[in-house]
Amino acid sequence: MATPFFKKKDTVDNKQPRPGVVQKVQLAEDPPEETESYETVESLSSLISTGKAQLDKKSLDLIFAVEQIIQARTHADTTNHELQDRLTHTSGHVERLNKDLKNLNKVIEEREKSILELEHTLVERNLKVDQVMEDHRELHATLSSEMDELKSTIELERQKYANLVQKHNDAISEKLKKMNELEEKIGRLETENAHVKQKYETVRQEKAYLSSMINDFTTRMTTPFGGGTPPAERADGNGNT
Repeated sequence: MATPFFKKKDTVDNKQPRPGVVQKVQLAEDPPEETESYETVESLSSLISTGKAQLDKKSLDLIFAVEQIIQARTHADTTNHELQDRLTHTSGHVERLNKDLKNLNKVIEEREKSILELEHTLVERNLKVDQVMEDHRELHATLSSEMDELKSTIELERQKYANLVQKHNDAISEKLKKMNELEEKIGRLETENAHVKQKYETVRQEKAYLSSMINDFTTRMTTPFGGGTPPAERADGNGNT
């Protein structure tokens, strides 16, 4: 009978306590009754110890078995107290874990709320970004169309400018040509004018000479032969008019 109780003791010491089993043991035990049983067992052990010398072998075996039972009961009570202490410690630890779990759940809820707010903000920003991108595409298309129109206008104006420059260059060339022609004409006219002046001066001198000769001849013809000195000779003293 002693061997099973010792095996049960080793099993109780090596295994970890389970909450359900421990709670059942806690509910079943009654501290005042255990105290009374301890006193009864101790008194019975003292009586058995005093009467061992008067008993036979079977009685001694029975007493030994009873002592083993008492020791096993004492060990079981000690184990029960240890389990009770472990249960109390475990209960406190579980309460702390539950408190930590509540705090973690609260933190998780706050984080989830923050995540939802961030997701909502991100969605709004994505919508704004999409709207901005759409506006950018529309603006890009509008600007591209306007740029094409401006390029066409610039090209047309460039062609007009090139035509105007060509016309201006042609006008300048024509003007320079006319100016050259006018300068040549002016040069010819100046040369002709100089020749005309020279001819005019020659004709004038000839006319003056002829007029002088005619006057002299007329004077001589009107003056009688052998008469006085002609008026012209009296005037200049050499007879030349």
